[in-house]
Amino acid sequence: MIRKAYIEDVKKIHSLINLSSSNGEMLPRPLGELYDNLRDYFVYVENGRIIGTGGLHICWEDLAEIRSLCVAESSRKKGVGRMLVDACIEEARQFSIGKLFLLTYKVDFFVKCGFHVTDKKVFPQKIWSDCIRCPKFPECDEIAMIKEI
Repeated sequence: MIRKAYIEDVKKIHSLINLSSSNGEMLPRPLGELYDNLRDYFVYVENGRIIGTGGLHICWEDLAEIRSLCVAESSRKKGVGRMLVDACIEEARQFSIGKLFLLTYKVDFFVKCGFHVTDKKVFPQKIWSDCIRCPKFPECDEIAMIKEI
């Protein structure tokens, strides 16, 4: 079941993201940032356990980012990631957001979700709001992708 995240989910979301980060699959998110942006996040719950998460972060009037999408390794290849992406897309539609972007190492997965590779330079809002604080800036090795909805 997919639902919006609750305050009591934040530490579990943080652990899930950090596990994926420690495997080099994504960048970590500080706990405080997750609390600050809690309303952005969805969780996938199975048998009372959070096994996936992802967020839709609105950046500009017609641009939002899918961020921190991850699924517990034991629950991958079962459609959970795709359902989380679809939830983010649906929420973007509800807000009349026309473009979604993301930064990822999992290009093939997001191509299957309808995204295509683009240049990071087309997202100056992202660069100056988030990327500037990243330890990998300005040598980011993530791939930028976009989807019009």
